[in-house]
Amino acid sequence: MRTPLFECTHLLKRYGENTVVNDVSFSIAPGECLGIIGPNGAGKTTTLRMCLGLTQPDDGSIHAFGLSMPDDALAIKARVGVVSQFDTLDPDFTCAENLLVFGRYFGMKKADIQARIPQLLEFAALTHKADAKPGQLSGGMKRRLSLARALINNPDLLLLDEPTTGLDPQARHLMWERLQELLQQGKSILLTTHFMDEAERLCNRLLVLDQGKKIAEGTPRDLIALHLEPDVVEVYGSGTSALLDSPIAALAQRVESSGETVFFYTQNSAPLLQALSAHAGLRTLHRPANLEDLFLKITGRQIREEG
Repeated sequence: MRTPLFECTHLLKRYGENTVVNDVSFSIAPGECLGIIGPNGAGKTTTLRMCLGLTQPDDGSIHAFGLSMPDDALAIKARVGVVSQFDTLDPDFTCAENLLVFGRYFGMKKADIQARIPQLLEFAALTHKADAKPGQLSGGMKRRLSLARALINNPDLLLLDEPTTGLDPQARHLMWERLQELLQQGKSILLTTHFMDEAERLCNRLLVLDQGKKIAEGTPRDLIALHLEPDVVEVYGSGTSALLDSPIAALAQRVESSGETVFFYTQNSAPLLQALSAHAGLRTLHRPANLEDLFLKITGRQIREEG
């Protein structure tokens, strides 16, 4: 196994009597994307804040690039790029000026920053917006500018907190393309997301948190194979609730319902689909199990409110 670029060991964080991160350990290898997923309140943001040195853990250790947090916090931050969940661009500066000012925070020479600005704007597909201010940009453009800004110091590791929240599908896909380019260049990424398709597309490994604890870790496909049946049949329409107590339910290994949708999880979908075909009023969707199924199985279907 490759030597970790970044490693957290037995992280613990309490606020009063509430333990928000409870004995969480993980590592990130060079060129790897590690995703952290979990419901609201699972401890994702607190974990990220500890990784950035913004929150002091009550126990555990954080090491990066052979250095230790918080003792070497400045040296570690010099090699990290951050894209926060919320827009922190300066509205008074143009796109190019946002990059210039941010580079100065790292003590970079003005000439070195200006040499990087054209390539970063090109990478973000914002060359034509160099002189525009953030208020003139779409949501997708703002996120790409935030990513370009995070790359100004040519970091080895990127920490991304829900980087595509609020974006339309086209903007999300373009953001994914850029992140995949960075991984191909050998950069490492720590990513939090609520989008399971994003996690499945980008992440080499996943860490699943719930109520501050690590409840699963592995590659997306390995986690799906370990926790789920391979086939899912979704059934929609009025009258689906009657299926729960019918002989059809016995044709699946596991059955769940949500509203007017019934989910059949099965090792062999053929007998189930044949039985359902006799119910002309029902609509069915047959698909392979995915990361969203995994997420809902191990964290539950109930809504988690913020706070």
